[in-house]
Amino acid sequence: MTMQDKARELLVQDRQYQEHVQETMRNRAAEEENLIEQTQEQARELLIQERLHDDHLHEAMLSRASEQIS
Repeated sequence: MTMQDKARELLVQDRQYQEHVQETMRNRAAEEENLIEQTQEQARELLIQERLHDDHLHEAMLSRASEQIS
């Protein structure tokens, strides 16, 4: 194998490695984005549950106050 052939082979190997690294980085970024979206959705759901709970407590307090006044 000539020096040029070896150089070409090394260039091909380096290009393949760089493509692999880029693909891995893209996959990790996509996974991170999915995780962020899931976390945001869970946070929204928890806020809704908390709001509903607070509304329920408020209604219960109003009902009790109304009963005590009557």
